[in-house]
Amino acid sequence: MIYQKGSNLFNVAIYIRLSREDGDKEESDSVGNQRKLLTEYVNKHDDFILYDVYIDDGFTGTNFNRPDFHRMIADIEDNKVNCVVVKDLSRFGRDYIDTGRYLERIFPELNVRFISVTDNIDSMKQAYDMLLPIKNIFNEQYARDISNKIQATVKSKQKAGEFIGAFTSYGYKKSPANKNKLVIDEYASEVVKRVFSMYAQGIGKQSIAKTLNAEGILCPSEYKKLNGENYKNCNRLEKTSYWTYSTIKVMLQNELYIGNMVQGKKHQRMRSKQRPVEKENWIRVENTHEPIIDRQLWGKVQKLLTKKHRDIDLETNKNIFAGFIKCGDCGRAMMKNFWRRADGSKSYSFYCGTYKRSGKDYCTPHTLPFQVLNDIVLGDLKQIIRNVENLQELVKSQSFTATKIRKSTDIELTKLKAELERVKKLKKSIYEDYKDELISKEEFLSYREDYQQKETLYSKQIETLEEKKKESVTEDVFETPWLRRLLELKDIEELDRDIIVEMIDQITVYENRKLKISYNFGNELEHLFSSVYCEDLEKKAI
Repeated sequence: MIYQKGSNLFNVAIYIRLSREDGDKEESDSVGNQRKLLTEYVNKHDDFILYDVYIDDGFTGTNFNRPDFHRMIADIEDNKVNCVVVKDLSRFGRDYIDTGRYLERIFPELNVRFISVTDNIDSMKQAYDMLLPIKNIFNEQYARDISNKIQATVKSKQKAGEFIGAFTSYGYKKSPANKNKLVIDEYASEVVKRVFSMYAQGIGKQSIAKTLNAEGILCPSEYKKLNGENYKNCNRLEKTSYWTYSTIKVMLQNELYIGNMVQGKKHQRMRSKQRPVEKENWIRVENTHEPIIDRQLWGKVQKLLTKKHRDIDLETNKNIFAGFIKCGDCGRAMMKNFWRRADGSKSYSFYCGTYKRSGKDYCTPHTLPFQVLNDIVLGDLKQIIRNVENLQELVKSQSFTATKIRKSTDIELTKLKAELERVKKLKKSIYEDYKDELISKEEFLSYREDYQQKETLYSKQIETLEEKKKESVTEDVFETPWLRRLLELKDIEELDRDIIVEMIDQITVYENRKLKISYNFGNELEHLFSSVYCEDLEKKAI
């Protein structure tokens, strides 16, 4: 019904709001009580016609970004409503500035009567109440106090490693006994394990998503809905109910899967939108729940995420080096190319990415046949393994003397002591920077803590090595994980993607057919054998 201006009748909008702090029931008793009170009030007035009831259940009063409030304003602007009735001012809003703007300017301009029942406010029967702004101020202050208390409680729970959130990450569910504790979802966790395993094998994020979609596996949001959760992903593209590249990416970076609780990534102040929090200020608590992914696989995946590469061909195993090989001159990733031989078979080679894209004016080809690269990496790895085996024999025969161990230990001690001295100087310099106001107090405290941790770590390592020098040399040297792992590979005859990811840090190809291989164990075992292998490929060129 459209009301006629000048009429003695009022088309009434009952407005009801329940703040999010009061609970998350479908329609709580507070909403029911407000509806009952206001409906009875309207029915007592012969000149009132109830047009509609507008309910914002679970919305804060500190701003007016509420769906049914917007619907009510739209009806007012369409001349469908000319009277708004609320239980009290706080139900209308707790923001002093915006509440005053509606009551003092917007409603009078639109000829809208405003009634707050329990406050005895009726804009038609009385002049503007001087106490109204004061009441608004009290409402806003109350909201701010409540907000601060809630935030303090939430932060305390987060620091204790308790889960604070409406929905868990895919692969977990809330414990029936404790909603702040996570337990594994058996079905979804298997999908998570599979995603990590596929990516570690070299399958790209887009390909993983396509595979899961092809197999009919529900994406996280649809899976939650199937299990009765009223879940909505605000970052998801509209109408996408399937696995996407971004879904896989977020999953692969989620520390929750290794048992760490990471929260406090966003912060919201009154009357403002949520804002991201700097990563160093996130609240991270380790080992709060059972992990789905072991730390070794996690580390492998995080390393791969830093490398740009296309999906590898798992069937032909032709690109096991994807993401690990780069040009030694321009630093760009090497690209794979192939041609067909006379017999129809394919031959693969790597070329500098800059050369392939921009031409010889920007970089040279750095051509490296795949088979040559494969043979050299395999041969080098075998040589390193033979060095380890020889070392093991020397230890067993006691010909590997304590003097040699002390010498290698001295090298490590020299490096550690130099690093410790460097950290101490840095620690001192940041204090000078802070005094000169070159960095903020927060930055100073953050840097100081970081350098203090490093100083403690290096001091302990130095102490450990000093003790080790005093001990006799035994086969304990093979307690080093990398040595044990290399010995496990002593019968290796073929490279695969898993071995490349585990062993190789970077392969650098120079012009004049020079190759440098850097291993993941390089720094740890540098005192036992070289971690870098260079080979003149001209003799082996095809």
